[in-house]
Amino acid sequence: MSEPLQQADIDREIAEYGGQASTPSGHPARDYAPYRSTLLRHPKQPLVAVKDPEAVELSGPVFGATDVTPQDNDLTRQHLGEPLGERITVRGRVLDRSGRPVRGQLVEIWQANASGRYLHQRDDHPAPLDPNFTGVGRCLTGDDGGYVFTTIKPGAYPWRNHRNAWRPAHIHFSLFGSAFTQRLVTQMYFPGDPLFPYDPILQSVTDASARQRLVADYVHDLSEPEFSLGYRWDIVLDGPAATWMEEGR
Repeated sequence: MSEPLQQADIDREIAEYGGQASTPSGHPARDYAPYRSTLLRHPKQPLVAVKDPEAVELSGPVFGATDVTPQDNDLTRQHLGEPLGERITVRGRVLDRSGRPVRGQLVEIWQANASGRYLHQRDDHPAPLDPNFTGVGRCLTGDDGGYVFTTIKPGAYPWRNHRNAWRPAHIHFSLFGSAFTQRLVTQMYFPGDPLFPYDPILQSVTDASARQRLVADYVHDLSEPEFSLGYRWDIVLDGPAATWMEEGR
């Protein structure tokens, strides 16, 4: 087994690949060397052209209001006991390229618990699991494209990409959009995280404005007294201001 990379090695790779990390669409390249597992997992064959795009749309997933319950968006109320950690509320809007709201949009999230551990059989990080926190939720956007989740702020965790590698706190988001081309899987980060400069996944987004759009805003007026801190994060499904997608991840 090869020796783990030092942070200096990662910094050098980020500097080397930083100028060529983006695809023509503006999203990160699928084989971004500092994010080491992309070299093994990214698609190596040309994309398959779809002969009948309308057929793809018709065979895509369809979700309705009856598939999502009112409790699905509150990750702190899915179990009998209270989860440990800092309770937060995340609000935002899902928009198309023209800034119009996308209504009835299924928004799914998953995340680590406050100790930085996922409820997943492959997560062997020696941090405690929380029996009162599963870390998954979903909701449908309203007429204004709005969504809201109540959850626990996730902790940072090690991920073995290189020596002393730690992921900043983040929440994974999945959206299907109203068209096949709007499928989006991405991550929301928290403002002021000291791990930002050391994270090759976030640094693979070489456009500074696009990278900043992945960071939620703390909005004090969205905080609920004696209950939770409030964050706002809007999601744009396509167009020049589109939220960065986890390409090939």
